Amino acid sequence: MPNTLWQIIAAYIFALAGGWISTSLRLEHKPLCALISFAAGTLLGVTIFAILPESLGACPWWAVVLALTTGYALFLFISKHVHHVCPACAASHFDVDATRHFSEIATALIVALAIHSTTDGLALGIQGETPATGATKWSLFSALCIHKVPEGLALGSLLIGAGLHRLTALWWVAAVEATTLLGGAIGYFFLANTSIFWLALIMAHVGGGFIYLAAHAVLGEMLKHGKKLVFTSFALGIAVIAVLNIGLRLFA
Repeated sequence: MPNTLWQIIAAYIFALAGGWISTSLRLEHKPLCALISFAAGTLLGVTIFAILPESLGACPWWAVVLALTTGYALFLFISKHVHHVCPACAASHFDVDATRHFSEIATALIVALAIHSTTDGLALGIQGETPATGATKWSLFSALCIHKVPEGLALGSLLIGAGLHRLTALWWVAAVEATTLLGGAIGYFFLANTSIFWLALIMAHVGGGFIYLAAHAVLGEMLKHGKKLVFTSFALGIAVIAVLNIGLRLFA
């Protein structure tokens, strides 16, 4: 329990750190693009090397595929009919026009990001109930923390660009990202008695969302920025999670 709780809190702190940086410093998009692509790679990496093997070990392949599909479809639906589910993964969409019309999209953005952050926290919360290996748990934690930084950066930058005061923008980042804590609490305290089969399917569902975020982030950045930077950062993110999983399993 202590490990699970501090990981949930740590993920929240990483998001706050990203928000603090973006509300305190003026960032160029190129380093943010590299960080977004790297974070997208870690999300895809943790899905391939951690979530899928564990889910397939507890469930039939068709059930895992169905869960992946529902996770992907949920984020696709939210992005198309509510708002982009992750400001970091859709950073290229948040241009001057988006900040100019921020008051019109604020509610939709907050709802979409709250759902996304709740899912992040849920993934960390239920891992304490699954028989996942230490490699899976640490790679999931690492990927989410890495992802939370550009998420906080992008959200903070958007809020500042929309004209909010620095402290007000940071407060909004803290409030929206607090749904990560909510998701973690739901996962740990309310799904404790759920069977391994259903926990594995929930993780596969989360993995489907990760695949959507990774694909959307990379394709979005490639449309407006250098393909070499995006691919290099993305591949590095996948490699980091792969090495982390392999290394932890070897020394377990």
